[in-house]
Amino acid sequence: MTDAKTASFAIVIPTIGRESLYRLLSALEAEHGPPPETVVVVDDRPLGAPALPVDSSLPVTVLRSGGRGPAAARNTGWRATNTRWVCFVDDDVVPQPGWLAALAADLRGADAAGAAGTQAVIEVPAVDGRRATDDEKRTQRLADARWITADMAYRRDVLVAVGGFDERFPRAYREDSDIALRITLQDNVITQGARRSTHPVARASLMSSVRAQIGNRDNALMRRKHGRRWRSAVGEGRGRLPAHTATTAAAAAAALTALTGHRRTAAAAAGAWAALTVEFAARRWLAGPRTVSEAGRMLLTSALIPPVAVYHRVRGELAFRGARRDPPLAVLLDRDDTIIEDGPYLNDPAGVRPMPGAVGALSRLRDRGLLLAVVTNQSGVAKGLITDDQLTAVNARVDAELGPFDSWQICVHDNGDGCGCRKPAPGMVQAAAEALGVDPARCVMIGDTGGDVNAALSANADAVLVPTDRTLPQEITEARRRARVAATLVDAVDLILRDAR
Repeated sequence: MTDAKTASFAIVIPTIGRESLYRLLSALEAEHGPPPETVVVVDDRPLGAPALPVDSSLPVTVLRSGGRGPAAARNTGWRATNTRWVCFVDDDVVPQPGWLAALAADLRGADAAGAAGTQAVIEVPAVDGRRATDDEKRTQRLADARWITADMAYRRDVLVAVGGFDERFPRAYREDSDIALRITLQDNVITQGARRSTHPVARASLMSSVRAQIGNRDNALMRRKHGRRWRSAVGEGRGRLPAHTATTAAAAAAALTALTGHRRTAAAAAGAWAALTVEFAARRWLAGPRTVSEAGRMLLTSALIPPVAVYHRVRGELAFRGARRDPPLAVLLDRDDTIIEDGPYLNDPAGVRPMPGAVGALSRLRDRGLLLAVVTNQSGVAKGLITDDQLTAVNARVDAELGPFDSWQICVHDNGDGCGCRKPAPGMVQAAAEALGVDPARCVMIGDTGGDVNAALSANADAVLVPTDRTLPQEITEARRRARVAATLVDAVDLILRDAR
């Protein structure tokens, strides 16, 4: 049982199956203090990987997130919890002795302060007897980083309010800064806790620093979402992209002018490139071990980093040029005449026939990481035309043909029953959003009637009407005014995926 003075909490551990996961679980098993209600281990290896073996005395649940990155893995984990607090711990972190009791104290303090989150003290071991290398410094900066999610607890209601981690960040690091910035911009506070965790220094190779430049793509999304001053907002300096751009421009100018026969201009541009490259290499080498081998590595990688950094930044700017700050997170779907053909009071699974293009359209939504729920009126049950068992069998066939869906919301009442769930009432839309752990404002409803549209809008969700022959003309006119209209389910999915970029 959780200490009466400590709010309920869960621990979420995203993992790619490293051995360090078992070291972390063993360390948690040895802890004394208020236990978590659940420990959610999220296996983020590709879906074809074998099941992750986890044998623990802790209340562990293992989920899969399909290899979509740490942001998606964390979202999969926290949405499966119902505790007040969710503590995220990376699978290579080592909690120091007394961590569980310290976490409980941090949560009590955060609750008393009305805080939205509490961050651990992250320690990165230094290398004895020499200066840290350039790659080692990159890991050591985590100890001073603001809002690092290697060991961070957030209130679950706050995660729902901001939409969780932005899964458009497929790599670690920027998704941490982004969610914390969004949380604090809503007048929330993240406190510094007293619990301590050790983060190991990542293994490095010759090209580690060059490969790390792919993070510039994520920086483009940060700029798109938070403006030009996003670096200062997350507690960072200006960065080296302007210098990398100048170095790359000088190299390109040297190559172009040499090819066109302008030798003096080519020599001047080459000289500028060489000076910038040597300055960058010297700066990195002087801050490190200052060995001969390190000098050679710094010179090589300093020549490669600027063009690689610029390339990834340009890719990011192009990819996110139309990105929305708050893209949709979930799609709610009417059943009959939207994802399957409508059979009057369908009570036989053999009558389930997917709408044209539905299988592929729903697969595209899942591939993008959007959550899917079915929201359907089934008054045939109230009328006595469909039994509960028949409804269950039909929906099971729909799941088999088009699923799996993350939630099913079904109203079995008739028009005159006065319920709050039957569309156009917003009850099922609100229930689906709560089940998915998503604010209704980040949901989009796809349906074929004005009732679908009105249910969504009444719940503050978006809506797309896909008319059929039975859709009333005034419903189409009203949907064009208050929501959107698409010719087919495939077209509706195209609209939503454009919004989700």
